[in-house]
Amino acid sequence: MQQRSFLKRYCLLLLALFPAALFAQKKIELNVATYNLRLNVPSDSANAWPHRKEMVQDLIQYHEFDVFGVQEALSGQMKDLEEMPAYAHVGVGRNDGKDGGEYSAIFYNKQKFKLLKSGNFWLSPTPEKPSKGWDAAYIRICTWACLQDKKTGKQFYMFNTHFDNEGQVARENAAKMILEKIKAFSSAQTPVIITGDFNSNPATTAYGTIVQSFKDAKLISQTKPYGPDSTFNDFKYHNYTQVVKEGRIDFLFVNNNIEVLKYAVLTDSRDLRFPSDHFPVACRLRF
Repeated sequence: MQQRSFLKRYCLLLLALFPAALFAQKKIELNVATYNLRLNVPSDSANAWPHRKEMVQDLIQYHEFDVFGVQEALSGQMKDLEEMPAYAHVGVGRNDGKDGGEYSAIFYNKQKFKLLKSGNFWLSPTPEKPSKGWDAAYIRICTWACLQDKKTGKQFYMFNTHFDNEGQVARENAAKMILEKIKAFSSAQTPVIITGDFNSNPATTAYGTIVQSFKDAKLISQTKPYGPDSTFNDFKYHNYTQVVKEGRIDFLFVNNNIEVLKYAVLTDSRDLRFPSDHFPVACRLRF
């Protein structure tokens, strides 16, 4: 009788632990993207934001981005993106830490993910407040979020940013700072994604600094990368490959805890017009 009782208790314990083991081992897949929206500039005429916002919204929703980072979004553009009902976001304007200036915000599907914590830091020697760093021409910011998948409980971090377009030292130091912040915020076992417009191509030292610790998603995609090598189009629909010299300047980086199933530079257009002067970079990730 004692042996039967022991076996019964043992089986009940296994049954209790088995679902928990499955819960811990289950992997998730998600669509992640980075998208420089081009700020709302009236002098862009037909390419000004009011003529593009619906195209941007439609692109995001059609491709079913689960999480995406934006760059150059002003407060009015942020309000337009808030019209998409599936998404919530974190981020602040870089000029004042509120709604002034460009955002490097992170949007996430609030049906799928729970926000656990988030924050912002400035790419400068005084990261806790709005400030210009080193030889940068503009104030620059990085927004981060820790998200949890509601089905599996798995957590991951995302860091989204926009490096300076003029200051080489600023870009190099910004890359180092983001890697330092990631080490401070997350463990070595945590999946981490970095997205943004880095104003740096793969030949630069800023890119080289990041790929010492992170992987360029394009280079480790398990399927053939899709789309052009350039991520900046300058609204030149017919000849963007001729005017773009930088090649890739918008990137998605991942650490060793993440698999890249697919990588794409999306060239969606409407009526011979692009939704932005940058192409979105989108990936299917698994961890």
